[in-house]
Amino acid sequence: MQVPRRIAVAVGACGLTAAAVAAVGPAPVLAGSVSAGSVSPGLSALATVTASPGVIRIGHAQSGPPTTADCEKAYKVACYEPGQIQQAYHLPAVYASGVTGKGATIVIVDSYGSPTIKGDLSVFDHTFGLPAPPSFRIIQPAGKVPPYNPNNSDMVGWAGETTLDVEYAHTVAPGANLLLVETPVSETEGVHGFPQIVEAEQYVLNHHLGDVISQSFSATEQTFPNKSAVQALRGAYQLAAKDKVTVLTAAGDSGAADVGLDESTYYLFPVTSWPDSDPLVTGIGGTQLHFNSAGQPTAPTVWNDTYNKATNEFADGNAGPNPLAGGGGKSVFFTRPWYQNGVQNIVGDRRGVPDISMSAACNGSVDTYSTYGGAPAGWTPSCGTSEATPLFAGIVALADQVAGHSLGLINPALYQLSARRAPGIVDVTSGNNTVSFKQGGRERTVHGFTAVPGYDLASGVGTVNAEYFVPELAFLAGH
Repeated sequence: MQVPRRIAVAVGACGLTAAAVAAVGPAPVLAGSVSAGSVSPGLSALATVTASPGVIRIGHAQSGPPTTADCEKAYKVACYEPGQIQQAYHLPAVYASGVTGKGATIVIVDSYGSPTIKGDLSVFDHTFGLPAPPSFRIIQPAGKVPPYNPNNSDMVGWAGETTLDVEYAHTVAPGANLLLVETPVSETEGVHGFPQIVEAEQYVLNHHLGDVISQSFSATEQTFPNKSAVQALRGAYQLAAKDKVTVLTAAGDSGAADVGLDESTYYLFPVTSWPDSDPLVTGIGGTQLHFNSAGQPTAPTVWNDTYNKATNEFADGNAGPNPLAGGGGKSVFFTRPWYQNGVQNIVGDRRGVPDISMSAACNGSVDTYSTYGGAPAGWTPSCGTSEATPLFAGIVALADQVAGHSLGLINPALYQLSARRAPGIVDVTSGNNTVSFKQGGRERTVHGFTAVPGYDLASGVGTVNAEYFVPELAFLAGH
């Protein structure tokens, strides 16, 4: 989802990377153009629709990765290293069985990319004892990306998004191949980045280059002129479903609210975003991790930092409230898909999102390493559903290895596992995605959805215990 203008937050897409930058301007817009001959019918109507990254990147760069204790002492919030993320999802047991994502390829789609990502990943891996990925390729199938400009806030924001996506997909599936798909940005023809994303993803699919696609960007459904404009962009997802490639999309970081076309004000009623609302896509929501005094994971809750003063000061540079919560709600474009028939009491006759959730809380940020220009070099905490999405892409890659092939649309399996109360599904039953913010001279509240046993519009079916979930998903979705 789009994150509007923030003070003291260096920008991203569906994840938050806090960078100590005052008045960075509007959130980076994933925008671009295609030649007139390549624009599908209806795409010209998208001239004002923007896809934004959701990374929240907090501007507290330092020379070494901050520990949880460091962050709690300095900022009164938690931050985590890769080993803690692996522990939270019971991944060491998966690795011990020989499953690391070997043979699978995670496709990460980002506008611009980062000019330093390969070197940054190498430092990240060396610091935390992770192996280098067997293969890490970067391609630009939708056109050459212009030279990196550290004074371009869009490029800086997308570099932060790329860093988070790559480093944390690799954290979960260290044996998987990585394919970073960069798209160029040019607004000269007024058509924003979705057509280029479609073109790039269709290239990946037509050439059978990957098994799971991770997307940390989206646009509020209401910013599209009509459903036909969205239908014109669904070609890649239809092709992915046909070719059994899994597609994941972040559900956003503004809770039940989301941003309008001006990229600075929120809708005052519950909304959701696309592509996460697409029935052919798995929408990824956000949770907050919790650990006991012994460092063992305890029950996760729905991510909602909106009313936490310390987290607002950490991420936004003010006491808040600011919308800092996982997205979720009912689609205005898509009716209930068949695989959600069992949760009709929650979604009614509409497509509900998210489908499943992973770590995204800013009070529980993850350490990222980057050296691209335009932002402080070194280690910075990052958060948002742009964290959750590559984390889950890593989980899918692990299941791909177990199955021996890609799994395609996994949503039917997720709802079956939830209905069966399978041990791999960890139900999230605490929290909500209601958010408040100042707009029009007064504080506004958009009332969202509360976690309940089973499926809900705050966390989906919940989150995962990978020790059980990986084989469960491989078996159920792989047959």
